[in-house]
Amino acid sequence: MTEMIIRRLLQSVVTLLVLSFITFAGIYLIGNPMEVLADESATAAQIQAATERLGLDQPLWVQYWHYMERLFAGDFGRSYVTSLPVSTMILQRLPATLEMTVISLLISVGIGLPLGVVAGVFPKSRWSRGGSVLSVLGFSLPNFWFGLMLLLCLAVWFPILPAIGRGQTVEVNGVAWSFLTRDGLAHLAMPALTLAIGNMALMFRLAKSGMQEVMLLDYIKLARIKGLPSRRIVVVHALRNVMIPIITIIGLEIGGLIAGSIITETVFAWPGIGKLLIDSINMLDRPVVVAYMLIFTFTFVLINLIVDICYIVLDPRTREALQG
Repeated sequence: MTEMIIRRLLQSVVTLLVLSFITFAGIYLIGNPMEVLADESATAAQIQAATERLGLDQPLWVQYWHYMERLFAGDFGRSYVTSLPVSTMILQRLPATLEMTVISLLISVGIGLPLGVVAGVFPKSRWSRGGSVLSVLGFSLPNFWFGLMLLLCLAVWFPILPAIGRGQTVEVNGVAWSFLTRDGLAHLAMPALTLAIGNMALMFRLAKSGMQEVMLLDYIKLARIKGLPSRRIVVVHALRNVMIPIITIIGLEIGGLIAGSIITETVFAWPGIGKLLIDSINMLDRPVVVAYMLIFTFTFVLINLIVDICYIVLDPRTREALQG
C-alpha cells in the first residue's frame, strides 16, 4: 500500500505540473487581461504600463516560471481584478461550494442508494420499474435543465423557495455557513437538489443492478437456507459486496459534483468558487483560474487516492494482490 501511495503521489505531481502549464498557456493565448480590465478612457500607453508592471509583456515561459516560483513558496498570486490574494478569494468562496457539494452528496447517496437496494431486492415490483424509468431521465438530462425547472416551479409558479443567493449565514470560527440558518437552508435547497439529481439516479442504478446480481449468488442462497433474517442477508452479506464499486463511483462523483457546481452556481447565483471561476474567465483573471484548476485537480487526485485505500480495505482480494 505504501508503494501505491508514493506512486500515486508522484503521478499527481506530474499531473498538476502539466495541467498548470496547459491552463496558463491557454489563458495566455486568449489575450492581454489589461485590455479587458482597463477603463474605457485608458490610453494605449497606460495599458502598456500596466502590462509591464504585472510582467505580462514577458514571454510565456518566463511568466510561467515566475508563477511557479511563487506557487512553490505558497503564494497563488494576486487577482488582476480585485488585487486581493487569490488564496483569500478562494477561501472566502470555498465554504459555499463545500456545503452545497456535501449536502447534494448526502441527498444522492442517502436517497438513491437505499431506494436502489430495495429495487434490486424486489426487481419485479412496480417501484423498481418506475424507479428505473425516472433514473434514466435523471441521469440523461443536464443539471442546468433541472435547475431551470426547479426555479420555474418553486420560485416563479409557486414561490416556495428563494431563487438566488445564499441567504442568511452564521459565522463559525470566522467561516460563514448558510446551512445553519433556516433562511440559508431555504436558499441552499434548490442548488443542492439540482446538483444531486443526476448522482441520485446513478446511485439508484448502481445499487439496483448490484443487488440484483449479488442476490443470485450461491452464498446468498446458502444464507437463506440457514434461515438468516432477510434484513441481515441484505445489509450484512449482500450490501458489503455491492458497496465496493459504489464507493469507487462515489469518490469519482465528488469530483464531478465540484465540477458540476460551476453551472449550478451560475444558475442560482450561488457565491461559490464555481461562480468565481466563471467570472475570472470572463475577465481573463489568470491567477484565479490557474489556482482553481490546481486546487480542483489536487482535490480530485486526493479523493481518488482515498477511494483506492477504501477499496483495499473493503476487498480482501485487493489486499492479497498487493501483499503478493
